[in-house]
Amino acid sequence: MNSKNTFKSDVSGIEFPVKEKVSGKSIRMPILDLIKSEHPDFSSEHCLANAELNVYREKYISRYLNTEISQLSKLQKKVIEALNDDKSFVSKMEEDLDNRTLGQVVADKVAAFGGSWTFIISFFIFISVWIGANVFILFNKGFDPYPFILLNLILSCIAALQAPVIMMSQNRQEEKDRERAKKDYMINLKSELEIRMLDEKLDHLIMHQQQELIEIQKVQIEMMNDILERIKK
Repeated sequence: MNSKNTFKSDVSGIEFPVKEKVSGKSIRMPILDLIKSEHPDFSSEHCLANAELNVYREKYISRYLNTEISQLSKLQKKVIEALNDDKSFVSKMEEDLDNRTLGQVVADKVAAFGGSWTFIISFFIFISVWIGANVFILFNKGFDPYPFILLNLILSCIAALQAPVIMMSQNRQEEKDRERAKKDYMINLKSELEIRMLDEKLDHLIMHQQQELIEIQKVQIEMMNDILERIKK
């Protein structure tokens, strides 16, 4: 074959017809980087055959698609791990240890019992039995005759002790409400930050995909132009 009608590829060292020659300057940068990854000595001053260029174009498209598939698989794995992870931020916030003192525990229990129907009914039965025993059984000559001074003393003592205990429990409840509000704020703040990060990742992913798709379309257009030129020849 006449050397004027052929050229030697700088990639494979094989001779091809001159009409198949493609200069490195006309190759798109992503494809050129792919060629350099396999042939470090190749530069924009070198040349290769159109058939070889098509091979690298196909590799570029194939690698892009494989990368997208692998990224999707990793994302699915992360989602599954997050769903299976019981130690989420919310559950950690709800797993606080009970650090109440003995007095706070007693105050909470007294307030819970004092504000229930059980206490009201029990106390009503106690007063009824007390009055009935002194009036109808002991004929108002027992240990606490009418006007039931001892009963009034007992009721006054219970009210005097119960009021500060209930106030202690209410203060404790206010502290719990403030702590719960703080936890809600932290959870909402974390959710907002995660939403912002997710939005940024989506924007980056969309930009990245658009750029890659544009590059692929340009590569495909180049391949179609090469095919049309061959048909014309």
